[in-house]
Amino acid sequence: MLQLFFTVAFSAVPLTLYLPPVRNLNLFVETMEDFIRESGTHTRRLYPRAQVIWSRILDCLLCNSP
Repeated sequence: MLQLFFTVAFSAVPLTLYLPPVRNLNLFVETMEDFIRESGTHTRRLYPRAQVIWSRILDCLLCNSP
């Protein structure tokens, strides 16, 4: 039983190198929320233009233009 415990414990050690601590993830999530909140105003202005441009590109690619 002790050997199984050590096997599981030492196999989990490399995972700690790939996963950052939770306190670092909180800062990352907060930064991403701020970025999305601030970029929302620019996205709302760009979206109608992007939709028109995308529909024109699709029309040209699919040969639907008259």
